[in-house]
Amino acid sequence: MPGRINDEDLTTVRDRSRIDEIVGTFVALRNAGSGQLKGLCPFHDEKTPSFGVTPAKGFFYCFGCGKGGDVIDFVREINNMGFSEAVEWLADRAGVQLRYEDGVGGPRVEPGLRMRIFEANKAAEEFYAEHLGSAEAIVGRQFLAGRGFDRDAAERFGCGFAPTSGRALRDHLLARGFTRDELVKAGLVRESGWDFFQGRLLWPIRDAGRTTLGFGARRLLDDDRMPAKYLNTPETPVYKKSHVLYGLDLARTTIGKRNQAVVVEGYTDVMACHLAGVETAVASCGTAFGPDHSKMLHRLMTADATSGEMIFTFDGDAAGQAAALKVFAQDATFAAQTYVAVEPSGLDPCDLRIQQGDAAVRELVARRQPLYRFVMRNIVGKHDLDRVEGRLSAVREAAILVSSVRDASRVSGYLRELAGMVGMDDAEVRVEVTRVINRRPADAPAPLATEPAATSGQQAMLVLPDPHDRRLQVERETLRLIVQEPTAFTDTFNDITAEDFQHPTHARLFEAASGLADRSTGWQQRLADALGDPVADQLVAALSVEVLQREASADYVARYSARLRYGTVSRRIDAIKSWLQRTNPVDDAAAYNRGFAKLLELEARRRELQAEAIGTE
Repeated sequence: MPGRINDEDLTTVRDRSRIDEIVGTFVALRNAGSGQLKGLCPFHDEKTPSFGVTPAKGFFYCFGCGKGGDVIDFVREINNMGFSEAVEWLADRAGVQLRYEDGVGGPRVEPGLRMRIFEANKAAEEFYAEHLGSAEAIVGRQFLAGRGFDRDAAERFGCGFAPTSGRALRDHLLARGFTRDELVKAGLVRESGWDFFQGRLLWPIRDAGRTTLGFGARRLLDDDRMPAKYLNTPETPVYKKSHVLYGLDLARTTIGKRNQAVVVEGYTDVMACHLAGVETAVASCGTAFGPDHSKMLHRLMTADATSGEMIFTFDGDAAGQAAALKVFAQDATFAAQTYVAVEPSGLDPCDLRIQQGDAAVRELVARRQPLYRFVMRNIVGKHDLDRVEGRLSAVREAAILVSSVRDASRVSGYLRELAGMVGMDDAEVRVEVTRVINRRPADAPAPLATEPAATSGQQAMLVLPDPHDRRLQVERETLRLIVQEPTAFTDTFNDITAEDFQHPTHARLFEAASGLADRSTGWQQRLADALGDPVADQLVAALSVEVLQREASADYVARYSARLRYGTVSRRIDAIKSWLQRTNPVDDAAAYNRGFAKLLELEARRRELQAEAIGTE
């Protein structure tokens, strides 16, 4: 596998990818003066533009939802891509041949191929959709009608039909100028020359940016030589089943707005949910829902990850319970809180809508319950609760489940629920659960906690500072100057230190800035790269587009730096005064005298900084 993308190529991709041109393909931008462009944010619903792009600096930032960064960050967010995928996507557009370091082999995909595949998929989607109205596609139209979907629904979801002739799509796309090799690599045509999909109803599978990546197809005809009921596009340079979700293009905005995603099992279930008003529904394509899918959805959620909801729909039968247990096995990798919506009748959302209407589908999702509770009931139900041994066995088996709850504040509630399920006293259950956990193997889940535990070796998560917090205005303006005009500072940043910043994210940004020697062109990008944290990256993007209070002259920077350091000294003075008030000058005279001398020294230093802050103007 190729390794890290060559730094020179990465710089070339950024230089050739004008952020206003890339963003402009997704957002209508208008001139807002001062070298800035504004538009409606593509990542959350808004009526007044709060999304800004600064072409000269290569950054975007939304003051509404806080998303920001460079052109690569924008492509990652809008297309739900990883870093390398976003760079490759931009490289294809710019015609840059990427080189890979620390890896075996050359580039994964030749330049321009991804864009040609996207274009071929779009042309195929239009071809399939048009053919759905043909005479031979009546079986497809009947299938849709039988599941409650009319023509408008078919058009809304881009449904199409693959001709039965076997070469119709190939001939059509060859006539449009695509090569045979491009069609094979796109997964539209087989090596033998036959169309990959024949005589099947199709759904286009798109990314969050509404680009068609591939297709899902359902078997309709008895003489279909492919036995699989559902068939998906094979793995291609743009279609990887573990990285795609059907319905993501339609659900993207609502997932961010509601901070919720509903995961169903099939294409028609997604259609039924959206038509019933559950507009956050998506489905995995030809594979089980996994961690990569979860990351995709998490990137769309705009609120705190732990407040987000990932809701899985399962039948109430044995198969549904087994599916829930599989989800629980990987629940620790999900960022959001996990729920299940169980339909006791065994109907999937599509059949539920047909038999009971739209309201029943909405009610199914509204009745969601925490995954832990569902699995706990499944565990308890396997034991004979009429016997003492059965009750104890149920508690012991559920103990590890309870210990794995991420939200420590809910542990006591789950223990009470477990006690109620097995018919035991709360205290007895807690003692038994604690006993089991304390005997757990070294690689078992962590014991019950009263406070959320930090992941081993993981840095504390940064949070985005409130730009309107008046207590942080001086340090924010200082960082604004550092981000936008670093050369106006001295080599030591006018003697500023990380301790001068009260907010940890501000301090982290300054530490990264002070560690960079080159403040020339490309400074903001180097700063963002050095941070390596998405929250800090957003802060850099915000500071790079905010308006400075005054022109960044060397004198103004020096005076503002003095204001920042003045605040630090003032806080130290307050701390020493507080200590002196608590110290007995008779019993601990030596320490008291040292503290008093330090106070006088700091008071003198504060007067100097005050004079520097006032300046000569």
